[in-house]
Amino acid sequence: MALDQVDIDNIDPHTRELTAEAEMSFFDHIEELRWHIVKSVAAIMGFGVVIFLMGDAVFQNIIFGPKEEWFFSYRAICNLSQAIGLGDNLCFSPPPFEVQATQFAEAFITHIKVAFIGGFVVAFPYVFYQIWSFIKPGLYEEEQKAARGTVFICSVLFSLGVLFGYFIISPFAVNFLAGYEIPGVVNNPTLSSYVSYMVMFTVPAGIAFELPVVMYFLAKVGLVTADFLRSYRKHSVVVILILAAIITPPDVVTQCLIGIPLYFLYEASIIIVSRVEKKAALEAA
Repeated sequence: MALDQVDIDNIDPHTRELTAEAEMSFFDHIEELRWHIVKSVAAIMGFGVVIFLMGDAVFQNIIFGPKEEWFFSYRAICNLSQAIGLGDNLCFSPPPFEVQATQFAEAFITHIKVAFIGGFVVAFPYVFYQIWSFIKPGLYEEEQKAARGTVFICSVLFSLGVLFGYFIISPFAVNFLAGYEIPGVVNNPTLSSYVSYMVMFTVPAGIAFELPVVMYFLAKVGLVTADFLRSYRKHSVVVILILAAIITPPDVVTQCLIGIPLYFLYEASIIIVSRVEKKAALEAA
């Protein structure tokens, strides 16, 4: 018999049983993962359909909000300026501009894009819950206890990041981009480009706000230490500025608006990692 051939009849029955159980376990995991994905996609599609049907209100009040003078952020900053005695010095509003669709199906395709991305943002807590439900059984009991509340914390951080991008980054970015002029050029952006920039101002900010949670799990598995993060604090500033430049337009004010919170999140990550290390040292002692 060749070395690469196996006589199945001569295999120990107990070994065959363990192999079969391992294969069944593997396929059971695949089946479980499939159902988690199906449930997540169903939630995104469900919320997406609702957002699609409410298209007029969504575009008028949410998508196009930062380009209008009545937007909450403009009024809030102006009221703050008057409250601290600066009068109208901090008041600003975007220049008037029209958003246009230049391609035949641009409006319809962009409507679907907004519905899908909006469905993902709204369904994020449920989607993350499905992901966590698949990962959690593979953790040790101590790890499950330590990660209690992960779904809630990640959902809150993601929502805060999206809201920060929408109410803080987008007004300054829209004001800068819409007010940037080149002689002989009329700044009337297309619908698809406007929506793409609004997505870039919000969703990446929501993902970036997950930094403390990522650092927590990296510290739990021993890949990151507080001393390591402290030693690379100066390098992190450079990385944060590069990330802020990618997320935001080339405007110093807007880059600082995303860079400063990211740096505070980095400092918060150092505190979290330090506490994880102290707790692990106490348990070891």
